[in-house]
Amino acid sequence: MKEEIAALMEQVRSKNPLVHHITNTVTINDCANVTLAIGGSPVMADSSEEAASMVKLAQALVINMGTLTESTFTAMVRASQEANRRQIPVVLDPVGVGATSFRNEKAKEFLQTVDPQIVRGNASEISSLIGEEAQTRGVDAGNVNEDLALLASRAAKLLKAVVVVSGPVDYISDGNRTIGIQNGHPILTKVTGTGCMATSLIGNFAGATNDYFYAAIAGISVMGIAGELAYRSFGESPVGTGSFHIRLIDEVSFMNSRTWQKEVNFVEV
Repeated sequence: MKEEIAALMEQVRSKNPLVHHITNTVTINDCANVTLAIGGSPVMADSSEEAASMVKLAQALVINMGTLTESTFTAMVRASQEANRRQIPVVLDPVGVGATSFRNEKAKEFLQTVDPQIVRGNASEISSLIGEEAQTRGVDAGNVNEDLALLASRAAKLLKAVVVVSGPVDYISDGNRTIGIQNGHPILTKVTGTGCMATSLIGNFAGATNDYFYAAIAGISVMGIAGELAYRSFGESPVGTGSFHIRLIDEVSFMNSRTWQKEVNFVEV
């Protein structure tokens, strides 16, 4: 498995997948830049009048509910339904689900009309998405009293999708296989958009392979590894969040199969 996932580092660069994003306005630039850094090509078309037409050109679709409105939701549904018809993978990031009734209702409506292939969120977002009790703190994780590996596995079965539960250990499951990855650095939580960028990375790998379990592992682990390497690159110098942010994207752009294999830290489940 490790060799196959490592090979995706070069595969995504050679295929240069077009990744259509309907994402939030806070991190849209970060998502575009991290897509370019890993070797994909971003497009950010969120108008309901063209979203479905744009997705016809793409190899993957990333849906991010961070700054959800009625108009962007319409675009999300139209683009995702077209992606489903064309067997283009849909990657859903249910940002903030569990925080408000509007967000919860829209997430439920989305899942009633769309089949995402990959879902990535923190523990409270994933719990809320599958109808369990959880409280999301704005767009940040709340408390979930549960084994997160089991949460990932159960959510994958219920959603019939690969599920990534992000945390100090990231858990990825397709309902049959579950794996943990422990990469990253606490400073990642101090920079806006690192979760959104992780979802974009997953979308890029999903656009380069039909194995969405491997794509999810590749995307989430690249973000964690890049965070570690970015922090490490400062040596003894103080690390500010602004300069770390830039170095993080640099490290994504430097990522290759050799670095990934050396740095990835799998956790037995």
